[in-house]
Amino acid sequence: MGKPGLLIDYEWCTGCHSCEMACKAEHGFGEGQCGIKLHKNGPWQIKEDKWEYAFIPIPTSLCDMCADRVAEGRVPTCVHHCQALVMEFGDVEELAKKMDKKQKVLFIPCD
Repeated sequence: MGKPGLLIDYEWCTGCHSCEMACKAEHGFGEGQCGIKLHKNGPWQIKEDKWEYAFIPIPTSLCDMCADRVAEGRVPTCVHHCQALVMEFGDVEELAKKMDKKQKVLFIPCD
């Protein structure tokens, strides 16, 4: 695999916080620390009869893409535990090809 990344389709994220909880448990992070944080966007009104309300999981500077798990051939724990199946781990070049709508975000770790 080339450079790893996370592709997140936040249109379907339910805001369950499973990614956060799995990350905290996997890494033993303390209070206020997490490798991925769920952010809430909204609710705010777009049109008279349409509202925007989305949840967006965002990796933090503590995210190492679960290097130990990946070295064992497994996916990062946030991807494994995502109940809505909106997260995908893989090669950045391959994930970029799947960015077919505006509610998808590709996260690439900094070196």
